[in-house]
Amino acid sequence: MLDFCAEHNIVSDIELIDIKDIHEAYKRMEKGDVRYRFVIDMATL
Repeated sequence: MLDFCAEHNIVSDIELIDIKDIHEAYKRMEKGDVRYRFVIDMATL
């Protein structure tokens, strides 16, 4: 599946968040206010 996605330039949509925003991201998730997958920027740890 990963090879297929790479060959056809298929990528996932994400919203990159800082670790300090994790609580706000969780609140948004509870409200259903999430359009893309949250990904924590590991450089902000």
